[in-house]
Amino acid sequence: MNIHKVSTTSFSDQKPGTSGLRQSVKVFQQPHYLENFIQSIFDSVGDLRFQTLVLGGDGRYYNRQAIQIILKMAAANGIRRIKVGQQGILSTPATSAIIRKYQAVGGIILSASHNPGGPNGDFGVKYNISNGGPAPEKVTLAIYERSKVIDSYQILEAPDVDLETLGESHLGETLVEVIDSVDDYQELMESLFDFERIHQLLTRENFRFSIDALHAVAGPYAHAIFEQRLGAPVGTVHNGTPLEDFGGGHPDPNLVYAHELVDILYAENAPDFGAAFDGDGDRNMILGRKFFVTPSDSLAVLAANAKLVPGYSAGLAGVARSMPTSQAVDRVAAQIGIESYETPTGWKFFGNLLDADKATLCGEESFGTGSNHIREKDGLWAVLFWLNILAVRQQSVEQIVREHWQTYGRNYYSRHDYEEIETRQAINLIERLRSLLPTLKGKQFGNYQVEYSDDFSYTDPVDGSVSEQQGVHIGFTDGSRIVVRLSGTGTQGATLRVYLESYEPDPAKHDLEPQLALASLITIAQEIAQIRSLTGREQPTVIT
Repeated sequence: MNIHKVSTTSFSDQKPGTSGLRQSVKVFQQPHYLENFIQSIFDSVGDLRFQTLVLGGDGRYYNRQAIQIILKMAAANGIRRIKVGQQGILSTPATSAIIRKYQAVGGIILSASHNPGGPNGDFGVKYNISNGGPAPEKVTLAIYERSKVIDSYQILEAPDVDLETLGESHLGETLVEVIDSVDDYQELMESLFDFERIHQLLTRENFRFSIDALHAVAGPYAHAIFEQRLGAPVGTVHNGTPLEDFGGGHPDPNLVYAHELVDILYAENAPDFGAAFDGDGDRNMILGRKFFVTPSDSLAVLAANAKLVPGYSAGLAGVARSMPTSQAVDRVAAQIGIESYETPTGWKFFGNLLDADKATLCGEESFGTGSNHIREKDGLWAVLFWLNILAVRQQSVEQIVREHWQTYGRNYYSRHDYEEIETRQAINLIERLRSLLPTLKGKQFGNYQVEYSDDFSYTDPVDGSVSEQQGVHIGFTDGSRIVVRLSGTGTQGATLRVYLESYEPDPAKHDLEPQLALASLITIAQEIAQIRSLTGREQPTVIT
């Protein structure tokens, strides 16, 4: 076994964000760039000798090459066993499930989630810990600190591993096991949902279903679970083959980038149900016939109907949502008598709540929902949950959501994204907003009076850790809210996100178009944040 110790120099830009380190492919292809970050992980997360590591990615460009590098580095660093997805494919939810099932020390996920792929696209590396969830801040900070001073890395000189064939092989003393990407995940799903009842729904003559995997990692899972196991007609899954550039598309399951599915569900004689997934399979978009379900409403509906699903029939310990997510699930929690937690954006903040059994379901407005079955959001799980509810209630998506509004009221909600803003402009805008916060309480903006204004801070109820400056948060006396924050998931410039929410208890007013219902708040957000004058943007890039 020939282990090389390679001298290197550090890079200054390897600080992980909310979902690991994301950069353009070209940045990762720099000599030593990927190797430095991987060695920084191995040097920072404890003794990895004699441990099992899980490895895979979403199939984007540079995925296969990166996996071969990581395998050889893992062998050089003494890792006993590596479970790697066939063809290098593992969804983020499946990786979390496999880490937990086999009690692995952790996993490395190669994905930039919903960011575009291809040679000119993005790439990402994320480390997940032994509970299956994203590394907490203390771990990512340790990795970053190590990356700033690293001067060498270790790598095994060896042929590439055959990723096409299931089975075991050796890299030096390290056992590499190429595993079926779907099997363990599907087994977990069958333990949670009534597959027989869902099968009956999907094989009914009067029920039609359409999935768009956006040429990303969820395709193989959707083919195996929905078409092969549950009996949905072949062709139910569209764009189901993962491609290195996602077919030239943008693997983000929203009304703009999943427009093919939207066109299908809003056409005449549309299917009854539709769903789309993102690059690494952890996000989802839910559609009924000519009906869009906001992620915030989706989380609330799942919470309200959880007892209809076998895996959650005993009830929920609690629910959790990110701060920008609408308060719709809070109303469900209050009515059924459980706690609702408000956390910063980033799935890692849910991990402690789930581990401590304080929450069972959790979700983010950015098309992510999940539960305590793993420690990541989970797109296919959310679709199976919806299908289980549809199968039991024998109603349409629209009927279920409208009945939910009648019971709990409607939280009109929208997110306006301003993508690829010049970074300094975005920072100046946020800093100006923060400076205004002490002056806003009590001010009147049209019919709205400010009740509170803050930069959201979170104290973890489990470990007492504090996370500050998580988003500008302006609340009005009628329960309406405006939230403004910068996203940590892009690689070009900055993405400014503006969230708008207004509560309407009157069923007679539940049929407004959301942008119309929120028009006054949109105007107020522009007035307070001065987005046009400070960024030059007349309109958002994406409205959801």
